[in-house]
Amino acid sequence: MCFPRFHFSILIVLATCCSGCRRTDGIVAVAQTASETDAAAVNPFRRRLTAPEFDGGVEWVNTAGPVKLADLRGRFVLLDFWTYCCINCMHVLPELKKLEHVYPEELVVIGVHSAKFDGEKDSQNIREAALRYEIEHAVVNDAEMRIWRAYGARSWPTLVLIDPAGDVVWAASGERTFDDLKALLDRGLPYYREQGLLKPAPRLQVLTDAGRPATPLRFPGKVLAGPAGGRLFIADSNHNRIVVAGLDGRLQSVIGSGAIGRADGPFDQASFNHPQGMAVIGDALYVADTENHLLRKVDLAKASVTTIAGTGEKGDAWPQRAAPNATPLASPWALWPHDGALYIAMAGPHQIWRMPLDESDIGPYAGNGREAIDDGPLLPQRPYDPSYASFAQPSGLASDGRWLFIADSEGSIIRTVPFDPNGETASLVGPTGATLFDFGDVDGVGDTVRLQHPLGVAWHDGKLYVADTYNNKIKVVDVARRECRTLAGTGQPGDADAADGAQASFNEPSGLAAAAGKLYVADTNNHRIRVVELTAPYRVSTLQIDGLTPPQP
Repeated sequence: MCFPRFHFSILIVLATCCSGCRRTDGIVAVAQTASETDAAAVNPFRRRLTAPEFDGGVEWVNTAGPVKLADLRGRFVLLDFWTYCCINCMHVLPELKKLEHVYPEELVVIGVHSAKFDGEKDSQNIREAALRYEIEHAVVNDAEMRIWRAYGARSWPTLVLIDPAGDVVWAASGERTFDDLKALLDRGLPYYREQGLLKPAPRLQVLTDAGRPATPLRFPGKVLAGPAGGRLFIADSNHNRIVVAGLDGRLQSVIGSGAIGRADGPFDQASFNHPQGMAVIGDALYVADTENHLLRKVDLAKASVTTIAGTGEKGDAWPQRAAPNATPLASPWALWPHDGALYIAMAGPHQIWRMPLDESDIGPYAGNGREAIDDGPLLPQRPYDPSYASFAQPSGLASDGRWLFIADSEGSIIRTVPFDPNGETASLVGPTGATLFDFGDVDGVGDTVRLQHPLGVAWHDGKLYVADTYNNKIKVVDVARRECRTLAGTGQPGDADAADGAQASFNEPSGLAAAAGKLYVADTNNHRIRVVELTAPYRVSTLQIDGLTPPQP
């Protein structure tokens, strides 16, 4: 069909991306059919269209300079249109990394970062995200979405394959696996090799954090204050470990070797993959091992780690309640214990899950699986039933004992879920019933409040505290009045402590914990734990963790 806006023909391809991720009214894609021949004498890609140049990017954030399509002739080029807030985009990144390592000289991956949120348009924020996600390919900041429009993308993630001759030969939106993409390349490689069009070359050099000074913490995601003993548990996410310290910063123990893995065993041998949320009950510490798609249980008395839920593979089907170790999970991000059960913010399927502490079963508790902002009854019998509640990448949990408070990050809203399964989800502050693109930085009451991708919540002394992540602020909510106001942070990224919290600065804070009249903040991009005193003027300081060093390579 003809698509004059983008000046080349496109073939609509159905994709598995959630509707909530869509940005524009156009669509995507050129594709080949499964019936096309694999013979080296015949090009297996029936439809081929000249690829537009990468014009319009604001800045290339992790490579020495701009990359031109002509410079990549002779290799396959895979464009990944992504935005760093999106859980679907996060799921694709490790698949691309595996592909890059299998085809280091035949394939070039280019990340085209076309932002959803205002905070994501900043090149430095994208640079930090590329380091946090350990991306090994070049990324262009497409802040004005000019490359996005040139290629007809409409949703995150979208993948576009360009052949060694410079033609678009395939594209699709939604999550794609390593196996999907490898099969695609393996079909094309014989033809281009036979025709002399394939010209392997070394991978593009990207800038890494190797030259940066090592920090004791690396992109800490969540923080938890134990109910007794004055312990602070820190998800040292990019060091793949859990740090245990006193509220005064005195180091007590480190859980995990620092290597990426899923090994159970003693603290120094166990391994994680970018852990996030935690919950503690007595001597049991539960950990959302996010990129392993697992739940882990730490015996603090015996200093050992075991896996209690998940298969290690990302779940993508509508789940029924089943045995925890036989049920695939999808990016568990936050945990909360209540009345003999563990509640889980399952970011991948946009749901809240529940597992009894006897580990007898696990499954969804609330959410129809749609990425949206809809209040209503908790859990439908069939997927995506619009008459039930829906969430948008839930990423933080807290409770007052009656309600479960949820930082519903992609909706930029705080939600409430009752512990009574016959109750209904409601919206506390933020744009009720709005689209996923209603965000901002507005204090106020109820529906008038605007947040920007909040990732953390904490309940303390009758108030709910919010990590308003992309606004670089800490906010406080009077739940009874549904009133939200800024507690600390200027709104600009920085790492300044201050006697007056309004003068302090943070850089994408994502985790909160309250104890002893103080709020502990996982200040993610600053690689620090910050401390906010909960009496005016809300002094902000940095917690020094004595004796903590980065893990050995």
